Amino acid sequence: MRENRAKAQVGEGLRNKKCVLANILMLMTILFWGVSYVSIKITVTEVPPVTTAAIRFVIASVVLWLLLKRVEPDAKLAKADILSMVLAGCLGITLYFYFENIGIKLTTAANASLIVTIIPILAIGLDILFFGARVSVIKLIAIAIAIAGAYLSVTANGQLDLNSANFAGNLFVVGAMLSWTFYTLVNKSLQNRYSGMCMTTYQTMIGTIFLIPLSFTERSDWQMLSLTAWGHILFLSICCSVLGYLFYMYVLKQLDVAITTLYLNLVPVVGVISGYFILGERVLPIQIAGGAVTLLAIIVMNWERARQERIGENAVEGV
Repeated sequence: MRENRAKAQVGEGLRNKKCVLANILMLMTILFWGVSYVSIKITVTEVPPVTTAAIRFVIASVVLWLLLKRVEPDAKLAKADILSMVLAGCLGITLYFYFENIGIKLTTAANASLIVTIIPILAIGLDILFFGARVSVIKLIAIAIAIAGAYLSVTANGQLDLNSANFAGNLFVVGAMLSWTFYTLVNKSLQNRYSGMCMTTYQTMIGTIFLIPLSFTERSDWQMLSLTAWGHILFLSICCSVLGYLFYMYVLKQLDVAITTLYLNLVPVVGVISGYFILGERVLPIQIAGGAVTLLAIIVMNWERARQERIGENAVEGV
């Protein structure tokens, strides 16, 4: 009996250590992804935006491929999934970073990070449109509030200024968010057949293949990269695209999805703060209000989802 108790204590201690480690890694991931907007902003002042993305993902592709061959040496794509994998790579890497990097060049890192908050809204909207997902009254209200908040963040002053470079940049970032949302929908058909590392590696490589020819449209602006530019590109490649992904995959196995979602809501907060302190960017109060409203709406939607899941579990237990 003592042995069983000792084993139980050891097991609980191990779980606690894993939980603490998962929280630390998730915080590091949030920092990486939040600061990435500032890092991109600094890089694209010297290196053309699409070229920045191409160099970043060439490096990330090599590292991910070496890791995949070590961890899953037999990982291969089924012929039936090649088209879906190519589409996902184009949406999640090529188009996403084409739009995002150009957008960040035109707007501020703070603006771009605030606009990221619209992803859950887009995802829910497309889920309703394509999969006929049911939506409660609470969730509908939350979506309406979030759209209003996103509008304030995107327009920056509550008005549409079509001639503003910032506004054009904001629209490019919105395009990136749309690309990412469609990317997640395509990935739904692949998630049960491949590991996260396998999918990310192949999609990154495929997306990079399409980014490279796009980068040649900027060849007139190519120049020797400074050490500062190389430092930021390596940070984006290794910390954001490789370590951030690996940490996130580990965290998903250790922490509840609701917790990781709340963590992800901190990405725009880190982006705005780092943009303010590192780049001296000015963020309008109405933008902060818009971002806060959107985040609040997302928290409400997550709470509603958790509530529905608990109701479902209780119903099953009652049966």
